[in-house]
Amino acid sequence: MEKFLRNELKLTLHPKKIHVVNYYMGVDFLGYVIFPKYILPRTKTKRRIFRKMAETSQKIKDGILPPEALEEALQSYLGHLSHCDSYKLSQEIKNQALFLQTN
Repeated sequence: MEKFLRNELKLTLHPKKIHVVNYYMGVDFLGYVIFPKYILPRTKTKRRIFRKMAETSQKIKDGILPPEALEEALQSYLGHLSHCDSYKLSQEIKNQALFLQTN
């Protein structure tokens, strides 16, 4: 694989960033964990979404951001999650956004 990347694609891999694991454990890539039959958002990504939604809501309350900023952030996160199997998480984020808008 390393030869293919180097010769065909002219890419190199960082020697300290190569992990050999069983495929069924999932591959962490670009904010997602990719499994053989499904894709999930990375746990760190999920936490960041909820934290940023709360921060955006607070900035709106403080008058730093316009009220539509929360809806824009929500749509951005839902777009990111549309590329993986995250129906339940998407519903939780929508509920949090609704809660934050009413407070």
